[in-house]
Order: sequence, then structure tokens, then C-alpha cells
Amino acid sequence: MYELIIVGGGPGGVSAGIYGARKKIKSLLITESFGGQSIVSADIQNWIGTKNISGLELAKTLEEHLRAQEGIDIKDGQLVTEVSEIPDGLKVKTSSGEEFETRYLLWAAGSRRRKLNVPGEKEFDGKGVAYCATCDAPMFGDKDVVVIGGGNSGLESVVDLLSYANKIYLLEYGDALKGDLVTQEKIRANSKVEIILNAQTMAVTGDKFVNGLKYKDRISGEEKSLAVQGVFVEIGAMPNSEPVKALVGLDKYGQIIADPRTQKTSHARIWAIGDVSDVLYKQNNISVGDGVKALLNIYEELSK
Repeated sequence: MYELIIVGGGPGGVSAGIYGARKKIKSLLITESFGGQSIVSADIQNWIGTKNISGLELAKTLEEHLRAQEGIDIKDGQLVTEVSEIPDGLKVKTSSGEEFETRYLLWAAGSRRRKLNVPGEKEFDGKGVAYCATCDAPMFGDKDVVVIGGGNSGLESVVDLLSYANKIYLLEYGDALKGDLVTQEKIRANSKVEIILNAQTMAVTGDKFVNGLKYKDRISGEEKSLAVQGVFVEIGAMPNSEPVKALVGLDKYGQIIADPRTQKTSHARIWAIGDVSDVLYKQNNISVGDGVKALLNIYEELSK
């Protein structure tokens, strides 16, 4: 039986793995891949201590740092599909059919972006289609872009893009924006921003990179096109909490509720960090800190 299993190879899971190894905790890290959602970003400029780095480079450095540690087992290329309780611990089952037992579990499985599921979205992912304005806004300097989604994440993406983009279209499926009124006022006051309501996205177009977006006016039924070089999809995220949802408390979005002081969940043997949790801000740097925080709390539990 392991003392700790960490699920997730993003910045949070890796930071916990490194600290766990240094604390000589008998641990296993299971991940489908390293790097988390930022792996698709071509140029990350807010990773503290590094001027700029690509998502692929970040994933490589995270993996190398983790593998340099002694005393931690790593299973990559696998997903955790099931977590169940056993006497004095938990049992974790992976997509390959392997099973592992552990006293404690740190769930850092992240989230997956909700997709538009329209023609062109998959083809131009990373070639003009983006899911994180905080990460990728600087790449769209002096370009025309569209943000899809009128909730808080969409509005915040517009704010992130104001300093870079030439023109920003904000498309909302409904008849009104849903985000905070203060942020709405800020973007409405900026001449760069054009808000389009009742807009159903139909397709992303392009050649080697994005060159446009097609949408339908839901009132008139007319199909229209926008000439843009960037498409930011901000229609929400889906936390990867399904394998533990029967064991821990979830909020209405399916995020795991975690104590912000310790990252402990409602289950005495499970901690949660990063985008799968109800942390207020979904950022790599915050996930790293929360991973360290959770690991130190787990170490205290083991020390007892």
C-alpha cells in the first residue's frame, strides 16, 4: 500500500510529487500526460521565474524535475477511472486495468474545457483557437479576435485581450451577458469591443491558421461571418471529478470542495487542488502553491 497516490501531472500534481519525494513519502503519481491544460499554449509569459516558455517546454521541465526525485513511482499514459474505499485506505483503478492501494489520495486531475463542437474548432486548436486568454492574449497583438461566451470567464478574457488585440467581438448565445456588471461596464466603455447577442457559433474557418468565424443570428436566422485571426472559447469548463464524486463533496459545478487552508475535502483521506477543485482562480502558479500546501498537510497526517 502506498502512503500517497497523486492523480494528475499538471503543475499542482508535480509540485506535490516533488515535495512528497523530498519528505520521503512512499508515493505514486498517475497521469495521462504532463503539463496540464497549458500544454497547448505556444507562449506562456506568466510562469513565475521564467520570462516565457511554451506549454510543451513547461510540460517537459515539470516531468524532468519530477523524475529526478528518488522515492516516487510514476505511471504516465493512464487515467484513473475509479476510486473506492477499502479498510484503512483507498483503491485506485486505472484505464489499463491496474489497481493500486493507498492510505491517502491527492486529486489533481484538472478540468477539460467545454468545447463548441463545431467544424474547424478541432482543426485549428492551437492555430488560432484558444481556451485561455490569460495565457495566450499576448500572441494576438494587433489582431482581430472573437471571444465566445458572455459569462465571467468570457468577460475576463475580453479584459485580458484589451491590451493586445485590435478588435474584440464578444459573442453570447443568449439575449444578455451573464457576467459581473462591473466588468460589463468596463468592456462596454471600450471602443475595441463589439458585443453580439443571440449568436450561435456555426464554424471556425481558416487555412493554416484561423481567418474567420461563422455564426447564426438566432432571431433572424441569418448566417454571418467575422474576419478574425483568433477565437477564444470561454463557455465553461468541466472538472475531472467523476471518479471521486461519490466520495467527496462537490459544488453545483461539479468541482470538489476543498478547505482553502489545507486543500482537504470532506473525505478524511482525500485532498484536491487545481482546476478540479473550487479554488477561486484557475492558474498554474496557484496550483503549484496549493499542491505544496496539500502535501505538507498530508505529511502532517502521516506523521501522526
